[in-house]
Amino acid sequence: MNNINRILIVDDEVSMRKNISDLLCPLGYHAIEAGDGETALMKFQEEKPNAVILDINLPKKDGLAVLKEMKGISNDIPIIIFTAFGTSERTMEAMKLGAFDYLEKPFELDEFILTVERACEYYGLIAEVRELRSIVNETRGQSPKDNIIGRNPKMQEIFKLIGRIAPTDATVLIQGESGTGKELIADAIQRHSLVSDKPFVKINCGALSESVLESEIFGHEKGSFTGAGSRRKGLFEIADGGTVYLDEINSMPQSLQIRLLRILQKQSFFRVGGVTPVNVNVRVIASANKDIEKEMESGNFREDLYYRLCVVRISIPPLRERKDDIDPLIDYFLQKYSPSNNIMITTESRDTLRSYTWPGNIRELENTIYSAIVTANNNVLDIKHLPFQSETPQEQNSFISLITGETSFKQAINHVEREIIEEALRINDFNQTRTAIFLKMNRRLLYSKMKELSLLSSIFQKDKKSKGRS
Repeated sequence: MNNINRILIVDDEVSMRKNISDLLCPLGYHAIEAGDGETALMKFQEEKPNAVILDINLPKKDGLAVLKEMKGISNDIPIIIFTAFGTSERTMEAMKLGAFDYLEKPFELDEFILTVERACEYYGLIAEVRELRSIVNETRGQSPKDNIIGRNPKMQEIFKLIGRIAPTDATVLIQGESGTGKELIADAIQRHSLVSDKPFVKINCGALSESVLESEIFGHEKGSFTGAGSRRKGLFEIADGGTVYLDEINSMPQSLQIRLLRILQKQSFFRVGGVTPVNVNVRVIASANKDIEKEMESGNFREDLYYRLCVVRISIPPLRERKDDIDPLIDYFLQKYSPSNNIMITTESRDTLRSYTWPGNIRELENTIYSAIVTANNNVLDIKHLPFQSETPQEQNSFISLITGETSFKQAINHVEREIIEEALRINDFNQTRTAIFLKMNRRLLYSKMKELSLLSSIFQKDKKSKGRS
């Protein structure tokens, strides 16, 4: 039953409840029925449905009163309002109280099913976000800087993947540009692994010379080279029973790649200058800031090592591809570097930060916010405190700036469509019915286009915030 969407149907007409139940059950839903407001509230608390279909005119307790009480019990469960008068003041009041959507009686079959599906998708998203927060916000000795901010659908998929793979011993390869947060992803995997209480050691393969890197990773025997006055354990030996994180593994010299391959194959290695094998049980998480496939093609990275590392692959999108994360990241860094909340950011500054392309990704955004806070006057972060000149939104959204050597015509069209739909949603307080009318398009087509452009999850979050302010 836990994997079946439970729909609470609230209507005083028995025939209506039966018709809806007969319609939904063959589609895999579990129907729960209530004929009046008081019964509906009782079953809402007992059954904890995934979504509610609520008639606005009910005996014993008015539908608006039921809606208000349900939202007070759980603001996450979407409630679809049934009404015979779609433009009535009561329907508008229901939307202000937080109704997910409304349907007019008699309803169109396709529209009804689509609305129910959308409501259940919304509830599923909220549940995933709640589960994600339990993963990334759990302190377990970690400081707030370890939180991962990610509202973007691609990041949501990564968070779900972390939840699935963390308890396993699978080797993980994390790919992403510099500054995208690869180490935070590695931290989250280890923090929620079955060996979270065991050693977790890290090394940047691109920051050390080959000889030093070899000694750091594998350790050395006394007298193995000049200055080796005693035996020293390497990172794999120190991390025995735990996890090793190899950052920028694409920078690892070929000679060390061969030795690392042996560890992954046999969980055994030799210290520098050693003749006795050292056996370990270590999970490896690696990250690369370059395209590993291209590195293999150019002969810089061993193909056999790649396949050993890439049991699970996580690709982190650059910040320019997850613009919907910029606002929450701005707010997070403002809170991080101004915990007293006495720093205000102007609308112009926020717009400029949104429109910038962020070649340095999240790290650049963090440094920009920190620098602006340090130099801000009168606790107001203004555009003059930003260390760059950003393109204007009009320039950045133009076809000319989008169609480059790395951007296809289809991507340019999708970008413009996304901007238009997002702006129309904002104008209409994220109400999809009004937005569809505003854009002179069918609501089902709007929903389909939002799904195609990966807009649903970000719009659901904004929609929820908007309704919470109403």
